[in-house]
Amino acid sequence: MVAAAILILNNGCKGPEPDYKATSTIREIMKSMIDPSANSLYNAVSSSVTAEGSKEKSPKTDEEWDDVRHHAVILMEASDLIVLAGRHVAGPAEVALNPRVQLSPAEIEAMIAKDRASWVKMANDLHDSIRPALKAIDDRNPMALSDSTIAIDMACESCHVKFWYPDKR
Repeated sequence: MVAAAILILNNGCKGPEPDYKATSTIREIMKSMIDPSANSLYNAVSSSVTAEGSKEKSPKTDEEWDDVRHHAVILMEASDLIVLAGRHVAGPAEVALNPRVQLSPAEIEAMIAKDRASWVKMANDLHDSIRPALKAIDDRNPMALSDSTIAIDMACESCHVKFWYPDKR
């Protein structure tokens, strides 16, 4: 049985199908999952001063805390989705959204392929940066949630600086 499988593989047949299908692009995951979820966390807690005085905003009800937690989980899981083998940065006809500051999808994809270890590490750093946010949410601690978003933003920006908008080479 094993010899037959080796013979088939050696005759040009591909191995088994992966357990997943990387259909969406990184750009689509960023737009539909990462950006909205990160923004939800960034905006969950805020302070503002108006003519009426100081105004504090944070989740208060179980439903509001659950909503923020759902966004944190989406963001955490999306950090794993972007590193799946076979996932493309964008569709074949897509171009840089702002070519003056952003590399083209083809350039980004080439950089990721050249330094996949950094790409995976940075995605894992994003994943790990969300753990304190989840703890703050579970503890119903608005200040800790607000503080936790600094590490999330840093994880996002460090990846963007390396892969999305580095100085044109």
